[in-house]
Amino acid sequence: MTNDTRPSTRSRTVWVVVALAIVVVVVVAASFLASTSPDGLERVAEDHGFGGLAQDSPFSIMPDYVFPGVDGPLATVIAGVIGVGVVLGVVWLVGSMLARRRPQDPEA
Repeated sequence: MTNDTRPSTRSRTVWVVVALAIVVVVVVAASFLASTSPDGLERVAEDHGFGGLAQDSPFSIMPDYVFPGVDGPLATVIAGVIGVGVVLGVVWLVGSMLARRRPQDPEA
């Protein structure tokens, strides 16, 4: 007799959808509350006069957390949702790779 205590696929799917919905709501809310002032490191550089010495990165996909070609707060919302999607994809990929490497339980 096996005692399978793992949640069903449908249950996991519901939790993933609910979690993603919560994340999207937080991203949207946070993007409207985000400050346009420089962050701490930029502020210190400006205060001490070495802010102009900074070099631009060799590439920039979404500079200043704004989706290119879209104006207003919607650009920040889109950039945030894309960022969450990229992080989710990386975590999912690494989790899948680690799950394949895990030794199988001989009693299962």
